[in-house]
Amino acid sequence: MPRMPEETPDPAVFRHVIAALVTNEPGVLAQVAGMFAARGFNIDSLVVGRTENPELSRMTIVVVGDTAVLEQVRKQLAKLVPVVKVVDYQSVPFVERDLILVSVSTKGDTTSGGGDGDKREELASLSSLFGAKVVDVAPDRLMIELAGSEDKLENFVELLAPYGILELARTGVIAMPRGMTAPLRKRAVATAGSAVDDADLPPG
Repeated sequence: MPRMPEETPDPAVFRHVIAALVTNEPGVLAQVAGMFAARGFNIDSLVVGRTENPELSRMTIVVVGDTAVLEQVRKQLAKLVPVVKVVDYQSVPFVERDLILVSVSTKGDTTSGGGDGDKREELASLSSLFGAKVVDVAPDRLMIELAGSEDKLENFVELLAPYGILELARTGVIAMPRGMTAPLRKRAVATAGSAVDDADLPPG
């Protein structure tokens, strides 16, 4: 009996964090977002903000995919004219932070049997355990702020759910390489004819 051909296993899918330094000019974010949309890349998070150099902004992009997807993302980003430099943090120690603001009911989630007693002390204690801060107090709710890794935020939100989450907002991931480590593994670098010197670029 002839052997059936073995199925090729699906490539491993990973979460990748990429930093892109771009020039401060109108329409840059639209160009980057349009490139991702046109090629069907799965963006988990995209954050853009100013750097210490007024001529540059820093984009932190989290994509989910295999190594081939990551390579295509780097190449396509490097082709965009406003992109000065692209660095990925694959196999590089780095620090990442996400920030969340969440408004939680202090009366508990009555739909799941939580009761209507005041839950301020419980919420304050839970927030303290996670290093979160209460930033606004209202008669029927608290607004809590927490910064940390995506996993930490997800765990916190999961524990808040039984109290009744009224509103939630997140900034998305920002990241920088750790100091005093081996040189970054710069898998792709774009120098789009910019007059900006490498010495002026932020770390990473």
